Amino acid sequence: MTDKVIENNQAAIMGVIVSDFTFSHEIFGEGFYMVDISVERLSESTDVIPVMVSERLIDVSEDYKGMKIYVTGQFRSYNRHEERKNRLVLSVFAREIEFVDDIAESAKTNQIFLDGYICKAPIYRKTPLGREIADLLLAVNRPYGKSDYIPCICWGRNARFASNFEVGNRCAIWGRIQSREYMKKLSEDQLERRVAYEVSVSKLEIVEEDA
Repeated sequence: MTDKVIENNQAAIMGVIVSDFTFSHEIFGEGFYMVDISVERLSESTDVIPVMVSERLIDVSEDYKGMKIYVTGQFRSYNRHEERKNRLVLSVFAREIEFVDDIAESAKTNQIFLDGYICKAPIYRKTPLGREIADLLLAVNRPYGKSDYIPCICWGRNARFASNFEVGNRCAIWGRIQSREYMKKLSEDQLERRVAYEVSVSKLEIVEEDA
């Protein structure tokens, strides 16, 4: 992915299929299914990233677990209503998929570029060890008046820079999609393990709007 991109939401991941296909929804007779892809990090841990695939791209009745795949598309969000409130659900919407024989160590297995607008004041904080972190929520426009709301996390110098962003600023972000487990408190004595998805930012810049 070069800096000169045409689309404002481009994601590319390469990894191993680790689940069956499960039905998500249907639009105009076209079925969409979810599948999980395990993508290795440089640190040798992995991210398990949900991918939404059209039945027109692949035979969703087959068992592909263990096969290596390269997916390009967009990182999208939608609100799912549960427990009397909305929950942001994120996945990679596949535009193209390709099975691969091998994944080279030098392969760029997890890349994303976003061009959107800051829609919530950045949250800047420091860890107990003094590491700087900033959380951003980026609204990335789709055609037909829709937007995807993508949580992004910045570290160190990027976090310090992002802490000064204001709601409405246009921002370009390069990074990777990551999964993170956390415990959700459902009641006084009930916890539920959940997974959050976000963009770990490697580079970001303010985009000046044309006058």
